[in-house]
Amino acid sequence: MKEEIQQTRLDNGLTILTDRMPGVRSATLGFFFRVGSRQEPLELNGISHFIEHTVFKGTAKRTALDIAIEQDRLGGNLDAFTSHEETGFAIKVIDDQLPRAFDLIADMLVNPRFDEADLKAEQKVIIEEMKMVEDSPEDHLGDLFNEAVFGSHPLGLSIAGTPETVRSFDREKTRKYFVETYNASNLVIAAAGNVDHEALVELVQSAGFSLSSLGAEDKLKLALSTPSLAAPIVIKQNPNLEQAHLIIATPLVSATDERRYAADLLSNIIGGGTSSRLWQKIREERGLAYSVGASAVMYQDVGMFSVFAGTSPDQVEEVVELAVAEMRDFAKNGVINDELDLAKAQTTASILLGLEDSAGRAATLAQSEMVHGRQISLDEALDAINAVTTGDIHALASEHFRTENVMFAALGDLAGLTIGREHLAI
Repeated sequence: MKEEIQQTRLDNGLTILTDRMPGVRSATLGFFFRVGSRQEPLELNGISHFIEHTVFKGTAKRTALDIAIEQDRLGGNLDAFTSHEETGFAIKVIDDQLPRAFDLIADMLVNPRFDEADLKAEQKVIIEEMKMVEDSPEDHLGDLFNEAVFGSHPLGLSIAGTPETVRSFDREKTRKYFVETYNASNLVIAAAGNVDHEALVELVQSAGFSLSSLGAEDKLKLALSTPSLAAPIVIKQNPNLEQAHLIIATPLVSATDERRYAADLLSNIIGGGTSSRLWQKIREERGLAYSVGASAVMYQDVGMFSVFAGTSPDQVEEVVELAVAEMRDFAKNGVINDELDLAKAQTTASILLGLEDSAGRAATLAQSEMVHGRQISLDEALDAINAVTTGDIHALASEHFRTENVMFAALGDLAGLTIGREHLAI
């Protein structure tokens, strides 16, 4: 699959990336900031997510309704997200509507109104969102788990913040954080589809993008202090849940580690699909869970391998025993070539299919720039995947799958459940 990637970096640090896809009539435009909940001081926990919401509430020349109408007129859906390490705004439109899409997003991000009444209203919306998370056992368990593993480090705090912090975000506090943090040197503008690179650069320059680059570097250096990972055992009682939900995890490599491809393949083999070890043994052979799997979660400087499952409360111990047994076997015996070949085929197909869509390609452009500081070509990524050996997988599991490192969290009607370090022995 041919890539036509071009890059321009402006004097103020703003990076513009395009990936032209001949033969399509769509274009995805994204504004991605190297700003997430990880950059926040404790008293401002949740402010990045709050800003993501409130830039939709109006600008100097558009009301919130104007923004909504313009989205509909463009025929696209303007999506936004906040993670621990980044915030993004992206829209997919017909190619000839790209200038109007750019004008809309740029206006929202350069001229947000941050009206006090709008902020108060959005505080209520976000607090309702928090309640929705608490009503979702998987999401709630994820927050409990992160808090137990990372403690007071920002990675251990909820991306949405707390009701107390969110209620404290007035106009002065919100605008100050926005001006200090959402600036040009933290911004990557990425577009994919039927796009012209020079035309996009001209759009950015003609807009007189006024995002400052002052203060960004020091703030990011301060925020990216590497956390230490605890190895907690947490059991949270909730008698109102029919199912119990659990996470078993260990430390793993970071997103910048050269072994990240091996880490992805490892998690794929253990629990990445319907042919994976956990799916076959826990769901297909024993019928103990409807949902079971594994994933590699990688931040810029730390990572985790995690197993997740939902099962009846009286089956938690058996599911834990089976999952830990698979991890133990991995650490001791590694994998066979057939398993690795299957994981490589599945991973390669996922990458290639994802790149058929302009939204996926725009996100890949931005992610590569923000995490690695350069573009990782498709050929480079596929070559790295194909180069992983069974020995690489075994070495990774042997290093990280250790009893003293295993983390455990469970949520459900679990009165009387006891999980000790001996149950997690690898």
